[in-house]
Formats: sequence, C-alpha cells, structure tokens
Amino acid sequence: MIRLEQILTPGRSLVNVPGGSKKRVLEQIANLVARELPGFDSQDIFDSLVARERLGSTGFGNGIAIPHCRLPGCQSPISAILHLDHPVDFDALDGAPVDLVFVLLVPEAATEEHLELLRQIASMLDRSDVRDRLRHAANGEDLYRIVVDFQNNGH
Repeated sequence: MIRLEQILTPGRSLVNVPGGSKKRVLEQIANLVARELPGFDSQDIFDSLVARERLGSTGFGNGIAIPHCRLPGCQSPISAILHLDHPVDFDALDGAPVDLVFVLLVPEAATEEHLELLRQIASMLDRSDVRDRLRHAANGEDLYRIVVDFQNNGH
C-alpha cells in the first residue's frame, strides 16, 4: 500500500507561505511542484488544480484544504504540504479560512491509489492534535517529520 511519506519530501513541505488568495495558493503549489519536478509545466498543474476546484471546493473544514487532481504525464503520485502565513478564503464547507494546504497530484489512471492517499490525508488532518503540531512546525523539515511520525505511529 502506498504511503504519504513516499510521495512527500521536505522540499515540498513549506511553512510561512504567503497566502493572499485561493488562486495565489494554487499558483504557488503549481510553481513549487514544477520547480521540484523537471518536465512539468506550472501552468498545466495550475490549470488542473483550478479545474478540480470548479467541481467543488477542496476546503475540508478546520482550516484545511486538500487540493488534488489528476495530472497528465504524471507517473506516480506527488504530494506537498503548505502552512500559510495568513489563512485564506477557500470556499470551505464550514466557511472557515484555510491555513493548512495538503496537495495531492495523481496519474490519470490511479483511482484506487488516489482514494487511499486522500483517505490517509483526511484521517490524519481529522485529528486536532496533528493539526496543532503542523501549525506549530518551525520549518519544512518539521512539517515533513510530523507527517512521517503520524504515518508510522498514528500520532
């Protein structure tokens, strides 16, 4: 079974990311992934994320969003996590602004994997203690470590 720490890296775990707006956050995600993964175009990633948001907000509640989409040309799932410096309106179900953004990009065919990874992310972020730890992470390495610790120990 695929696990989050296999698709997330400290380089794609960022704190104090300037938010601004939902669109700006999605642009930053696209730029981050394109920078980390040569061969991917930030505009393509951005367009895929925006198209998914049009189907319904990925704002999950409790200040969390899980923007996700299928990405043409993507060979295996890719994840990133951002803690924004200021919460932004993400059209979340509970109306709360978002400051924790967990990104999931998957190959066009990876349906089971996609659902399994979304389930792992959602169950982790469902826990207020984990959300608090993520919000207090001093740097990207800490942010990454919290995710790995949760995956390994369930806390």
